[in-house]
Amino acid sequence: MPGAQDRTIDPGVRIGHVHLKVADLDRALAFYCGVLGFEKTHERPGAAFISAGGYHHHLGLNTWESRGGSPPAPGTTGLYHTAILYPTRRLLADALRRVIEARIPLDGASDHGVSEALYLRDPDENGVELYWDRPKEQWPRKADGSIEMFTRRLDVQGLLAELDRATA
Repeated sequence: MPGAQDRTIDPGVRIGHVHLKVADLDRALAFYCGVLGFEKTHERPGAAFISAGGYHHHLGLNTWESRGGSPPAPGTTGLYHTAILYPTRRLLADALRRVIEARIPLDGASDHGVSEALYLRDPDENGVELYWDRPKEQWPRKADGSIEMFTRRLDVQGLLAELDRATA
């Protein structure tokens, strides 16, 4: 189709939800609801739908084709991670506290200039990114005004200190 690659998607388009194949629905719910704090909005045989803030669902979890299955082998295609956006740095710090209390190891923690991110795995080895975006006016910019993202080590202790500042 001539010229199709030149058209951009409408800026109002958003990713509505992610649907994950899991091996054990109860185990997945224990992670997403029990650790991260999502709420179950609907359940049907072999599937559950969860959200934050009363939305119909941000994540779908199902065992329809994966009950008892194993994660994809390294070196295969598939979902790299699901990114969960927190509205504030303090709420990201609270998510980190929950992850630490649940003894879930982090795969990484990065400052990208535009955002701060924590990387971990759910019980089915699906990648999960927990992050918050800095306000746009704080994003690093190049001389030409374009965004200059980077990857630096995140000060995890500084992030956790956000919880102390909130209670002081």
